[in-house]
Amino acid sequence: MTPDAQGWRDRFGTHLGTERRLSAHTGSNYLREIDALIAWCDANGIERWEALDTQHLRLFAARSHAGGLSPRSVQRRLSAVRTFLRYLQRERVLKHNPAADVRAPKSRRGLPDTLDVDQMTRLLEIPGTDALAIRDRAIMELFYSSGLRLSELIGLDLGALDLADRTVRVTGKGNKTRILPVGRKAIEALEAWLAARTIAAAIGETALFTGRNGRRVGQRTIQARVARWARLQGLPVHVHPHLFRHSFASHLLESSQDLRGVQELLGHADIATTQVYTHLDFQHLARIYDRAHPRARKKT
Repeated sequence: MTPDAQGWRDRFGTHLGTERRLSAHTGSNYLREIDALIAWCDANGIERWEALDTQHLRLFAARSHAGGLSPRSVQRRLSAVRTFLRYLQRERVLKHNPAADVRAPKSRRGLPDTLDVDQMTRLLEIPGTDALAIRDRAIMELFYSSGLRLSELIGLDLGALDLADRTVRVTGKGNKTRILPVGRKAIEALEAWLAARTIAAAIGETALFTGRNGRRVGQRTIQARVARWARLQGLPVHVHPHLFRHSFASHLLESSQDLRGVQELLGHADIATTQVYTHLDFQHLARIYDRAHPRARKKT
């Protein structure tokens, strides 16, 4: 790629941060995929973005898959490339988006891992009265109570929590805000943490959850602490923060069947994203069908 073509990659990165207001982590993921495309173009003698066509991108996707990327990873890569080329189209570098009709290999969409209710109960009954144990208990209770993403929980400030109203104000993807209910057990754990936090937090720190240094706790710290407690509690699976969100959604749907409500709680823009959690027992669905469908109801 020519230096000018390379420069559009950097301008796209700025666009993601300033106009799209994506997190630095998400922006770096986009740019990593664009770097893979640039490397492929360099290897195939393509020097300018205007020379890229649909056949090139189909070959790029096929080579990515043959190189070991799963169909889902190829989908993510092509999504990033489409977004980048759409940006170049907006900037009048390209007349059309050659990636618009390029599709990745189809992948079977698996169900997300979850903990059952008994496993979740065991995990949340962690022992300890030191500040870190109290904090970790509050973090995990809030994860499970309200279905937060890890980034959402880390970003919480003290003002986001309303103990009296039993709600938490969360800023999610796309800088969208939603108000979520907080359950009784989570409230109790949070009250205990807030009492311990007065000593644990640095002066002037606004973060709800803080680390050993008194400042906002980091992503890796929470991941490590959650995995540690799962091992200590004897759970036979690897537990990570997003597993709480999966379990939250699954358990709510199993008891309520309210897909739209769970979509709102999770902050999903598309209900299709929420539908992955609808792995309800078939016999239960059959009973609902028999009770509700006019051609299935038994005569009384």
